[in-house]
Amino acid sequence: MTQSTQTGEPGLITQVISNKGLAVGAVGLFGATVIGVSTVAPAYTSTASIGLAAAEVGEHAPAVILLGLIPMLLVALGYRELNRVMPDSGTTFTWATRAFGPWVGWMASWGLVIATILVLSNLAAVAVDFLFLLISQLTGNAEIANLTRNPFVNVAVCLLFMLGATYLSYRDMKESKVFQVVLVVFQVAVLLLFAGLAIGEAAAGDAPHAIPFDIGWFNPLGVSDLGAIVAGLSVSIFIFWGWDVTLTMNEETTDPERTPGRAAALTVVIVGALYLLLTVASVMFAGVGDEPGGLLHEDVVENVFFGLADSVMGPWAFLISLAVLVSSVASLQSTIIGPARTLLAMGHYGALPAAFDSVNPRHKTPVFAIIVSTTVASAFYVVMRFVSENVLWDTILTLGMMICFYYGLTAFACVWFFRHQWLDSAGAFLTRFLAPLIGGVTLLAMFVMTLRDSFDPDYGSGANIGGVGIVGILGVVILLLGGIIMAIMAVRRPAFFRGEILPMQSPASQRTTNERTNR
Repeated sequence: MTQSTQTGEPGLITQVISNKGLAVGAVGLFGATVIGVSTVAPAYTSTASIGLAAAEVGEHAPAVILLGLIPMLLVALGYRELNRVMPDSGTTFTWATRAFGPWVGWMASWGLVIATILVLSNLAAVAVDFLFLLISQLTGNAEIANLTRNPFVNVAVCLLFMLGATYLSYRDMKESKVFQVVLVVFQVAVLLLFAGLAIGEAAAGDAPHAIPFDIGWFNPLGVSDLGAIVAGLSVSIFIFWGWDVTLTMNEETTDPERTPGRAAALTVVIVGALYLLLTVASVMFAGVGDEPGGLLHEDVVENVFFGLADSVMGPWAFLISLAVLVSSVASLQSTIIGPARTLLAMGHYGALPAAFDSVNPRHKTPVFAIIVSTTVASAFYVVMRFVSENVLWDTILTLGMMICFYYGLTAFACVWFFRHQWLDSAGAFLTRFLAPLIGGVTLLAMFVMTLRDSFDPDYGSGANIGGVGIVGILGVVILLLGGIIMAIMAVRRPAFFRGEILPMQSPASQRTTNERTNR
């Protein structure tokens, strides 16, 4: 099953593990970057997270956005290096397995898959909210916006969105790319318009709660409460999450060794700049008070654009609603790419049932993995929506923990996999040791601190069971569930867990293999 091909890098051979039947060369650098931005969903993540970040650190929300950007860039360097020698759609699963063995690889991929399922449920929630808000704005009937609070109507519309996303994901990658380009360009243009108007009105004194810009907002040392910084960072890391989808498409991109890594870096930089602009604009316009119209008011904090659109954009407020709706719908489709390719790889290498190792012969997409991903996400949404809307929003904080978990493990996989090459050059020391090490330590420390804090009954929405915070309970249950499923698979599919299908391999053994090949 394992194949090896020579790369342009002396002393290394690329670990092209196995062709899985995906559409080779379907996406270039521009298309991959667009899909990366779409998966991050800047309009959706901004409206769901700016208020939550401000609730934790007030005016210093831009500082935690910036802090969240740094480990993402460092980890992205590690992803790029791993992709250069192992361009495999399994990404975290394949790389962590190669570095640390099947058990760690399986749990790392569980973090990726479950994080995606959690975010799909939140994407659907935001899409439903803004669909009814848009219709309300266009018709002038304010009551229509309240339909989203009816759980039966909400769930029915959500499932329709999920069904549409499943169908689009089933279609081939080239069709998805065209769909994504149109929607991403539109949402970014509207977000820039919102930011420009908000800053302009705040500077002109036309916003009742406006506060002047202060460069100190970018200084995290201005926040005295470490717990608040950790909670704010958890939100910040969540809003950057999704750039790694460009790596899961590596078997479908042109120049798979370089294009995915470059697209990932471009995605992080683009959305980082956009988030900083939007956060500054929102804080300047609305301030950080909890009075009506303030950023921390209950009608604004959990859905910033929902609460501020009319005040900032007036008769054009429907554009921001349409942008968030478009962002959520587009991201529903593009976000499915990551778990579907991961589940495909896990089935391909024997870590999951063989049914996951199936690709549609016409569209060259992993149909079974796509259907499983969206079905589980839909079921999770239905259950959480009827349990408590607050619990559903608490999944954002739980999602932040899962992101830190699998990004951190992948970063350490880079450090360990290249351990014999740290001192080959200054570039190797930076990209294969220092950057992923710092990024991995930061994210795993965030995971541990967030998990610890999340057991506090006041953490997140304040929902708790027996005095224990629901965010902490969700985090532990998710990890335990992953461990249980892994144990079941170890019994049913033992070959993978014995290291027979995807064995551990280091650069040293790669060099030995290469030397033998050259002889």
